[in-house]
Amino acid sequence: MKGRILSGMRPTGKLHIGHLSVLENWVRFQDEYECFYTIVDWHALTTAYDDTSAIKENVREMLLDWLSVGLDPEKSTIFLQSDVKEHAELYLLFAMITPLSWLERCPTYKDQVQQLGKQGKDISTYGFLGYPLLQAADILVYKADTVPVGEDQLPHLELCREIARRFNFIYKTELFPEPQAKLSRVPLLPGIDARKMSKSYGNEIPISATREEIFEKVRMMVTDPGRIRRHDPGNPEVCVVHTYNQIYNPEEVEERVTQCRQAEIGCVACKKRLAEKLDEALAPYREKRAELAQNPALLEEILEEGARRARAVASETMKEVREAMKI
Repeated sequence: MKGRILSGMRPTGKLHIGHLSVLENWVRFQDEYECFYTIVDWHALTTAYDDTSAIKENVREMLLDWLSVGLDPEKSTIFLQSDVKEHAELYLLFAMITPLSWLERCPTYKDQVQQLGKQGKDISTYGFLGYPLLQAADILVYKADTVPVGEDQLPHLELCREIARRFNFIYKTELFPEPQAKLSRVPLLPGIDARKMSKSYGNEIPISATREEIFEKVRMMVTDPGRIRRHDPGNPEVCVVHTYNQIYNPEEVEERVTQCRQAEIGCVACKKRLAEKLDEALAPYREKRAELAQNPALLEEILEEGARRARAVASETMKEVREAMKI
């Protein structure tokens, strides 16, 4: 019997290639697990509650990226979080049994409050404090036993397990499983300026980037600052182009390293070759995305059918929850 996976992303608009390794793992999981993939628009409100104008469009853009890289609505349940109200009901019931101290000790909470506070953003709200609890409801309403996460999300998953144990103990049931982490190797791909890739920095390469955009982004990539002239030997270890070559042009990496160290190739030529390989990798996604974008009715149908299938599972779980709680 297949295990069940739940995973999701906040709708932030078009995704960049830093997300590709995660999505490629999701695509692979479709043949190994029963998969529920959700666009978590309620989670977006925890930090964007004061400006919701872009959320609907961001949902569409994210769905297009998901489908373009191979998420298949025939294999997976793909849906919008807010279309399945059972998430909110379970979140409310979990809030009644969860000690406040459990939420306050989440390592990301105080750090993000401080970081976003420096940007003038007030997230000292109940919604932001409780978003790990909403994550737990997202997972447990489907009785998911496996959750793909990065190491930074492990404390949130442990909280989810604690909530499952507490509910089962209080109401003398074995209703909820204790979901396990699915840690996958996700190569860290820097932005073109060597910082973390982020749209807020403007250093990202969208999955849907055109050929022209790819060549322009690669042209701007940071290389060895110590290599001033074409005939100076370079150090690939401090070069963003080298990092990308390892992923998108692995066949030529050793040759490029040798040529760089011996000043046999210039940065312009090296970047041109990388841009060609990157465009070759992204072209199929770009073409499929453009085709899907021409059929908005299909996108709506996918989310509607996904929500119908998700609700069928979630509503059954909530029936069991209410029976266990005698409410």
